[in-house]
Amino acid sequence: MFRMLHRSARVLLLLTSVLQILPADCDSDSDVRYVPVTCNGSMPSSQVKMEFSSSVVDEEYIVSFNAYYKKETRKRYLHAALHDSGVTSWMVVNRDNPAFDYPSDFDLVKLKDEQQAGIESLKHHPVIKAVTPHKKVTRSLKFIKDDSPGTDEKISDTVADINQNRNRKSLSLAAAYWQSPLRRGRNLLRAVPKQIASALQAEILWNMGYTGEGVKVAVFDTGLSESHPHFKPGRVKDRTNWTHEKTLDDGLGHGTFVAGVIASHKECLGFAPDADIYVFRVFTNNQVSYTSWFLDAFNYAILKKINVLNLSIGGPDFMDHPFVDKVWELTANKVILVSAIGNDGPLYGTLNNPADQMDVIGVGGINFENQIARFSSRGMTTWELPSGYGRMKPDIVTYGSAVRGSALKGGCRSLSGTSVASPVVAGAVSLLFSSVLDRIDVINPASMKQALIASARRLPDSNVNMFEQGHGKLDLVKAYQTLRTYKPQASLSPSYIDFSECPYMWPYCSQPLYYSAMPLIVNITILNGMGVSGKILGKPLWEPYKPHYGNYLEVAFSYSKTLWPWSGYLAVSISVSKAAAKWEGIAQGQVTLTIESPPEGDETEPRISKLKLPIRVKIIPTPTRSQRILWDQYHNLRYPPGYFPRDNLRMKNDPLDWNGDHVHTNFKDMYQHLRAAGYFVEVLGSPFTCFDARHYSTLLITDTEEEYFPEEVTKLKRDIDNGLSIIVLADWYNVSVMKKVKFYDENTRQWWMPDTGGSNIPAINDLLSPLGMAFSDHVYEGDFTLGDHDMYYASGTSIAKFPKQGIVVSRTLKDQGNEVVNGEVKLAEKVPILGLYQTTLNPDSGRVVLYGDSNCLDNSHMQKDCFWMLSAILEYTSHNTLPPVFENQEQVTLPLAPVLPERMEGNHLHRYSKVIEGHLGTPRARPLPVCPNLVWAKPHPLNITAPSNLYQPQKLLSINNFDAVNLNVMGGPKENFMSESESAIKDLPNQVEQKSPGQSYTQDVDTSAVFPALAFLGTALVVLFLLNQYYKGRSKPKRKRPRTKKFHNLMYGYKVPSV
Repeated sequence: MFRMLHRSARVLLLLTSVLQILPADCDSDSDVRYVPVTCNGSMPSSQVKMEFSSSVVDEEYIVSFNAYYKKETRKRYLHAALHDSGVTSWMVVNRDNPAFDYPSDFDLVKLKDEQQAGIESLKHHPVIKAVTPHKKVTRSLKFIKDDSPGTDEKISDTVADINQNRNRKSLSLAAAYWQSPLRRGRNLLRAVPKQIASALQAEILWNMGYTGEGVKVAVFDTGLSESHPHFKPGRVKDRTNWTHEKTLDDGLGHGTFVAGVIASHKECLGFAPDADIYVFRVFTNNQVSYTSWFLDAFNYAILKKINVLNLSIGGPDFMDHPFVDKVWELTANKVILVSAIGNDGPLYGTLNNPADQMDVIGVGGINFENQIARFSSRGMTTWELPSGYGRMKPDIVTYGSAVRGSALKGGCRSLSGTSVASPVVAGAVSLLFSSVLDRIDVINPASMKQALIASARRLPDSNVNMFEQGHGKLDLVKAYQTLRTYKPQASLSPSYIDFSECPYMWPYCSQPLYYSAMPLIVNITILNGMGVSGKILGKPLWEPYKPHYGNYLEVAFSYSKTLWPWSGYLAVSISVSKAAAKWEGIAQGQVTLTIESPPEGDETEPRISKLKLPIRVKIIPTPTRSQRILWDQYHNLRYPPGYFPRDNLRMKNDPLDWNGDHVHTNFKDMYQHLRAAGYFVEVLGSPFTCFDARHYSTLLITDTEEEYFPEEVTKLKRDIDNGLSIIVLADWYNVSVMKKVKFYDENTRQWWMPDTGGSNIPAINDLLSPLGMAFSDHVYEGDFTLGDHDMYYASGTSIAKFPKQGIVVSRTLKDQGNEVVNGEVKLAEKVPILGLYQTTLNPDSGRVVLYGDSNCLDNSHMQKDCFWMLSAILEYTSHNTLPPVFENQEQVTLPLAPVLPERMEGNHLHRYSKVIEGHLGTPRARPLPVCPNLVWAKPHPLNITAPSNLYQPQKLLSINNFDAVNLNVMGGPKENFMSESESAIKDLPNQVEQKSPGQSYTQDVDTSAVFPALAFLGTALVVLFLLNQYYKGRSKPKRKRPRTKKFHNLMYGYKVPSV
């Protein structure tokens, strides 16, 4: 379920330049070499490794107004709001930038005393929309050498040169890039193209006269020099500085490179050399920015009527509301925003904001062999956790590895990263935009994204899933054809749900559904190209296919009440009915919905678009209880909104726990291991009071930061007594260590401290207290062996209390807590790290296993996995079989009255918790929430046959005049460059009712029903052709001909010379 998260308190964040609390392993960064930036000539290819972080600026707040007001008017409103608040010392921070003299919708206010009273007074003023802390953003660029072959070869100098060197044969290059996986042994793609624009066949559009002219492109980065030789005179229309540094020039080279990929006309060519470039310098040479700088710059971009905006930056903070809100406002003003998805791959759950927003084109990276770049971030989005499920991102992928672009003062350089892939798409979008200026009324952020994803081509590697490649690789020519014929409409992303299509539909296809399983949520994005706002008329309808057992599926919906800007969500919850408890097979149906948008121009009736979402689900009989595992997602917290530190204290350069702690993000490999072992893993997004323990053998509680309701503690104890087993995997927690990992920010003059340790041990101990078990506050690390397996304990805790009848495994480890606090390395012997216990209240009572470190299951910083140990533990908890590796353990004596860890005084966990709230300075439990109660949609059965293959390249409804897509490739007579899939669009029944101006139109979009008919029609035409040739041959006088010639004539209808 898609859900906007709200934050009422300050966000405490950690800079990536965090105080080093432990010496890093020498090998950890040994492969990272910093390459100095050269100004001229070519340089070796480098990977741009970026690190983003943010922190709150002390005493400064962004006050957002509900409209744009002049400076004097805003100040009067602030005076009125603060007059009776008791705040006597406050000021409006002066923002000296190009937007200073224009009306604005925010002010930067410094409150020096009585801050809370001042904030409350401001919030209650009728024209003030929100008050949020001001943030400082830090970006760290690292250039990692990439030894790509052939970087010194001569390249074409200008657009004209490359046009002359191309011929019609070049149009078939796409076949080499999209060869069948069976032919991969040829390695045709190892040569790195010297021109990124040529790799995507931009010269086809250039020769048609489209070069970006008439398009305004904004580059938000580190600036650009005034006289850089790669840009045509007069094409850099505006350079603005939004930082406190008194320069417009680029001191780092990144902004120059990005602008060059978009619009360079010499040496390393960009896509749109005649586009108007607007340079926004929003980062200093120290790579620091502030939220207010971005807000002012965004307002200025709206004022300048920018068409395309490239943002090669991002970060995990999707809860920076002023920034997110302003991005929405940008796109609402028809600014097409392209943003990098992030360089945190191959880990899942690493999408960056704003690329993870529905209205933004999020771009991932591939290499020139059409393989997903290792650095490219993967989905899903984590906004929706823990109660819902993430959306599909990235939207598309394109070349982001060893791409050539402009160097700082001339010449070319090669860089890699999604910050490189983003301007590739931004440049392509600018070129596409210039090709449809005659149809500018239908071009908007939604329609451009629809064209890009409908024309994208899936990568040839069949092992790449939807959360890695999105809809596929950017296809510039097909996108042009789509835009030339585009008709305003709504569409869905993804356009279908097929739980049998692996691996593209991973993780949905990785586990079949069955009766009594937790409902599976698929989060669909609605793109509305008809208007900036819209709505779903009525409710979505569930239409099961009667011949395909659709009645065995139960479907519920949650969806956006308003589609704005240009987009919304449709969360589809799918479950299996009781009638299919013992059935196995494929069930199919479809969801239909109608989107309405206000009329545009001279229209008098609303715009209507009817959509269909085909669904195919694999159902199996309900597995046995011993096969079913329940994963606790509800009690996992992550950044944002709070500062939740990483579980491994050695990882000083990646301190935030922000990947979602989900079985489909950073616990993906563990999930795959459990599935391969025959277990079925379900996810619990609600309190323990909301699941039926009779269905599950084991509850897996891993790395939890949240508190527990008292009712949950009681219910879990009852479930264990009745046969449920639990596995608890914890991480470090120590107040002294938490105080050590705090840091002092010189800019904000504040100390930032975590709200928990790696996990919330005091809360876990509360949960375990009825069982007589508890973890300690000691922190240990080190290598050890268990059975025949090498293990690594990474910043784990130890067991403090455990029943005497249980089995306890101990090992000798390093006291990492002492090393952090006192700087001394000490060994600790007989550290109890693993405990196994069979409860005895009832004959069939469950079993409990404790382990003090989850890092060996977490992909974030895994050094040695312990999947084998998890399987052994599950043999014990799910099958009541003790593996030999846990037998004959040395006796461990635990303290009779151990001192258990306590919660850190003054922590702010209640600000982000779903379980506790602040009350007169003392946290207390919130009321227990009501368990989710899905309302299943009433079925509307259809007696139709489902399509055999749900995946087809998306087809967007087109206008009747299809001649617009004829491509003039080499300046001669125009040729039709449509692929077969585009030709199919031409032959589609006209589903759009054309009406005269002043009338609305209605669209029925069904991307799956037309293809069987087309296939049948094509087959019939071929048969008729062959019969015609056969009878033509029989009507002629007979004469002897070689059999090969007769066959040739039969096939082709003409004679060929004999050999």
